[in-house]
Amino acid sequence: MTKGVRTMDERIRIELHDGVADVRLARADKMNALDDALFEALRRSGEQLKTLPGLRAVVLSGEGRAFCAGLDTANFAQMAAGGGGAQRLLQGQRTPGGANPPQQAVWVWRELPVPVIAAVHGAAYGGGLQLMLAADLRLVAADARLSVMEIHWGLVPDMGGMVLLRGLVRDDVARELVYTGRVFDGAEALRLGLATRLCADPRAEALALAREIASRPPQAMRAAKRLLDMAAHADAKDLLLAESREQAALIGAPEQVEAVSARLQQRAPKFAD
Repeated sequence: MTKGVRTMDERIRIELHDGVADVRLARADKMNALDDALFEALRRSGEQLKTLPGLRAVVLSGEGRAFCAGLDTANFAQMAAGGGGAQRLLQGQRTPGGANPPQQAVWVWRELPVPVIAAVHGAAYGGGLQLMLAADLRLVAADARLSVMEIHWGLVPDMGGMVLLRGLVRDDVARELVYTGRVFDGAEALRLGLATRLCADPRAEALALAREIASRPPQAMRAAKRLLDMAAHADAKDLLLAESREQAALIGAPEQVEAVSARLQQRAPKFAD
């Protein structure tokens, strides 16, 4: 993959280099708050990356002072005035996976076939927290501020948050966070299971981790992600069969031959995309 920059509207910046997509929310003056344009940019960017040749890992971060401060306050005012498009949540077109457009702005990052790493600093409130949870891994600053904040606005998490929370924390923990909407820091996020690890510089460490992942066999990496995604809901019988099918497709393929050869010869492997 060659290096380059692709901009979705003015809301998302994507830099591509050596198989890693560095995706940055670029609404820094509003702490990357989610407005309609950013929702659309997130959906379009994620869908574009799904089919990008040579993609091996993604880093998702926010420019400026925050990862994502949640829904733009202007949207809440529209809702209270009856103009928030509530019926669109039910009547609009849904993806094959069941998501409406706002949900897909988050869920598309879970659907990517390669590992996604969220680098979180500053605020990750409401929709911003749900976006963070869609990543495979979450590197978080110790002083980051996080909250399932929807209850303060008379709402519930509805961007995939309920699905994502249930796989990360105990039921009672999820309920306490949703019911109170309290703000907690990165250190507590780690204790609760919402953060993978704490970092002094989340984006720098996320990019380094993404480069490490990108150096691994790409087809094996995609197979591993498919199995891990399946593990969240499949029964043991189906998952055991899926393991066998994925492994059978990898054994003896050029990528696996190169991985073995490089390991035995103590050299860096060269994997074709």
